[in-house]
Amino acid sequence: MTLFINNDVVSKVLTMQDTIDVLEKAYRDLADGEAVCRPRVDIQIPTSDPQKAYQWGTMEGGSVGGYFAIRMKSDIIYETEYEGVRSQEKYCTEPGTFCGLIFVTDVETGTPLAFINDGVLQHMRVGADGGIGVKYMSRENSEVVGMIGSGGMARTHLDAFMCVRNIKKVQVFSPTKANREAYAEEMRAKHEIEIVVCDKHEDIYKGADIVAGCTDSAVPVIRPECLEAGQHVINVGGGGGMVTQETQDLIDVYFRFGNAPAPEGLAELNLADEFLTYAARPEHDYGFKNRKKGGRAHGVAMPDKVLYFKDIMEGSNRGRTSSEQITYSERGNLQGNQFHAVAGRAYELAKEAELGNEVPTEWFLQDIRN
Repeated sequence: MTLFINNDVVSKVLTMQDTIDVLEKAYRDLADGEAVCRPRVDIQIPTSDPQKAYQWGTMEGGSVGGYFAIRMKSDIIYETEYEGVRSQEKYCTEPGTFCGLIFVTDVETGTPLAFINDGVLQHMRVGADGGIGVKYMSRENSEVVGMIGSGGMARTHLDAFMCVRNIKKVQVFSPTKANREAYAEEMRAKHEIEIVVCDKHEDIYKGADIVAGCTDSAVPVIRPECLEAGQHVINVGGGGGMVTQETQDLIDVYFRFGNAPAPEGLAELNLADEFLTYAARPEHDYGFKNRKKGGRAHGVAMPDKVLYFKDIMEGSNRGRTSSEQITYSERGNLQGNQFHAVAGRAYELAKEAELGNEVPTEWFLQDIRN
């Protein structure tokens, strides 16, 4: 039987430590040539509302002896502004509902194994990336987190930081006071650590070992003038997931987990772009600030400072060499490599726990050769 696994089941069976462990293995497998993926691809089409776009996004990958998975998203995207902060919003059908699915198959037989709602798993895999970056790049005695944002990503990132460092204090800011206070109350109860609610953005940096921008902002949120020596920086969202040039100038070590490989026989298509967009009416301007019209998504932003997971595996570069260095980490365009690993593990755990809704596998099979 093929399983349909919803977000409630994923939240019950998948732990953050599970997620970190399978992602690290997936990155090692990719570096060894045992796994493969492609960059995220978006199809963008104007809607009748000139400030909204339909966007279909996919990313896929698989590993030898493991699973293949494709993650699929169907979104209406647009931007809003609140108290001077511009953010990207999305929905499917109506605001507050979303459509994201992961289709998992067995690479030995091709059998469809599961369809998984991507909401919880998506937050888990991004938070785990933050944890992996902190594990390898932050100072080992890091205890204080400066958190920008108070939503789902801010929650899973803190969960991941707790797995890899002895975190004792979080300083949190987000534009909406009620949201940052609710986050503080929840995280205090969950992790039994000190949570300080900051009324000013700049206060989260003071004395922090780790600075995490975990927002849906359409523009970069890390303030270079506030960074302190020795901090490790993470930025999720913030205008395509990259920090400003002023921040890049302050970074000493840039840990990028890797790049998706080129197609066979087409080495010139070895692209490091975070995503590739194909657009109907390419001249159409939605007024979005999160990406430059006609421009590409960021790739290897700091080539003179970069090291990869492969470098750490081989011992050719261990990253931070001083407690005073400012470090930065990001995944690279390896989303497809993540989903087969994390979704495969979620499928295993759900099956072991006898959770999920069974769907006859024969519904997905046919006797007409395609």
